Amino acid sequence: MKKIHFLGLLCMVLIICGCATVNVTKTAKGYFEATDPNEVEILMTKPDRSFTELATVTTTHWPPGDAAKMHNSLRAKCAPLGANAVILISSGIGPDGYYWASGVAIRYKDVESKGTMQNTMKTTVPSGNAPGY
Repeated sequence: MKKIHFLGLLCMVLIICGCATVNVTKTAKGYFEATDPNEVEILMTKPDRSFTELATVTTTHWPPGDAAKMHNSLRAKCAPLGANAVILISSGIGPDGYYWASGVAIRYKDVESKGTMQNTMKTTVPSGNAPGY
């Protein structure tokens, strides 16, 4: 019986404590070819290069010693969007003692890409009677 109570208590603690999360909300139109997560930069200030904002990012519930894991998770979540960098705009340690951060995923405008920004809408031009064609 004690084992059942212990397992129940353990499950409750795990549910309450939860896990670290990374939330990404896409803000750009269209899409870019995915980038290599290992190449995504983590920045604390706005870069001098011009860029396009791709998404807002928020991450929470990271133990203070896990900043590298947090950065790698941000890279992994933003690379599929075609991000070259993540600018962390604000961060801190919450009242629960866990680290949080928020920022934006960006793509540099001067980066060569095999697939530049793709529009998700296709335009068709009627053949034959279209004026000027």
